[in-house]
Amino acid sequence: MVAAAVTFLAVALASLRILRTSSSKNMKPLPPGSFGLPLVGQTLSLLRALRANAGDDWLGRWFATYGPVTRLSYFGCPTAILAGAPGNKFIFSSASVAPKVPASMAMMVGRRTIRDMAGDEHRRVRAMMVQFLRPDACKRHVAGVDAEVRRHLGDQWHGKATVAVMPAMKDLTFDVMCTVLFRLGRDSSKSEATRSELATEFQQLVKGITVIPLNLPFTSFSKCLAASRRGRRAVAGIIHERRIKLETGQSSAADDVVTHMIAEGLPDAEIIDNVVLLMIAAHDTTAALLTFLIRHLDANREAYDKVVHEQEEIARCKEPDEPLSWEDLSKMRYTWAAALETLRLVPPVFSVLRKTTADIEFGGYHIPKGWQLIQTMSTTQMDAAIFPEPGRFVPERFEDTSAMPPFCFIPFGGGPHVCPGNEFARVETLVAVHYIVTRFKWKLASGCDGSYVGFPLPYPSQGLLVDIEPRHHQTN
Repeated sequence: MVAAAVTFLAVALASLRILRTSSSKNMKPLPPGSFGLPLVGQTLSLLRALRANAGDDWLGRWFATYGPVTRLSYFGCPTAILAGAPGNKFIFSSASVAPKVPASMAMMVGRRTIRDMAGDEHRRVRAMMVQFLRPDACKRHVAGVDAEVRRHLGDQWHGKATVAVMPAMKDLTFDVMCTVLFRLGRDSSKSEATRSELATEFQQLVKGITVIPLNLPFTSFSKCLAASRRGRRAVAGIIHERRIKLETGQSSAADDVVTHMIAEGLPDAEIIDNVVLLMIAAHDTTAALLTFLIRHLDANREAYDKVVHEQEEIARCKEPDEPLSWEDLSKMRYTWAAALETLRLVPPVFSVLRKTTADIEFGGYHIPKGWQLIQTMSTTQMDAAIFPEPGRFVPERFEDTSAMPPFCFIPFGGGPHVCPGNEFARVETLVAVHYIVTRFKWKLASGCDGSYVGFPLPYPSQGLLVDIEPRHHQTN
């Protein structure tokens, strides 16, 4: 009780100092808003809204009261929310803004990832990942992704009457990542065992990112932290094997992401942290995109028919069992437009958290060094002035993006922090959609209403159960 009272008083005094400092110096005022009660602030209110899928409504009321640049207290920290495209650009591009990672994620993933870095460090590690994720590299990955998608559908969809799409897509994206990016093949029992171990620990690890970081025996976080340690040991074993092969000339830096990082001299701890982060980034976000794209196509038959027509035109030009090519993917313009519209309506994350590394000014207000910054996807992506009738699924919005204002559509981030894996996600999504729509028909299963929870990550009711049946006129 005494410790809590001391903490309460300290935060209250700190907030008072911030307000007095702002008013006493010759500087612009702090953003309008309220810090609320010390420690609590607006945290509980906002979290309740997010868990009820009402985060956009909560923000709408807050902005209506205080304006597009506002302050509040979030998890005990003074925080500014910058709404709109100018705020998005500033948060993603300013040299005075750095990533801020929640404590639970830092403990699960590590603290030396590309997400935590800035400046030269960020550019150095990013360059290593881009070697395997840029467009010319992704051209080489198409055949590998194609093989994994076919194998997955054969194992988990063929002969089934009902499929839970989200769990299935998570399995698929994990397998694609292991095979294509990490070169963990299926050619030996050892490789299969490593994949199985990583899959088991990784699923538990991911759960720990969204729970209260209370590391006590028998808590959920403790179990997830133990899974993180086991998963990291498995990745360390992969690094050891790849280093031996590299040193003995049995492999080269171009073989896979892990070997490339070893060849570039990245310390093992940083390789492990970035591999785990890459697993999360390549796994949950693309799985959610595929799942909700299937959901939206089911609910919008005109768009569904256009996607099917586009994919069947491509399939008719292929020989039996001939894999898709990079050129085939370039023809899937409407399908990718539908995917982007899905990302607009159901962004992979509700918000992005950053922090100021220096005193800054934005929108006529002073934001002190050390403050948190929150950027929310929906403030531009659901803005009717930018996207008319924003609640409708209209893929045609993205058939020509040249007239779209910059920094209004940001599912992959922006500026120097744009996601390096966005092209790989495009390849994975298009290949998967091609085989799903040309091999199967689907509809929501009885009792599945298609609803979903958007926080902390989008997840549909019952994993999105769909009834499926094969298309009898398969052409590939």
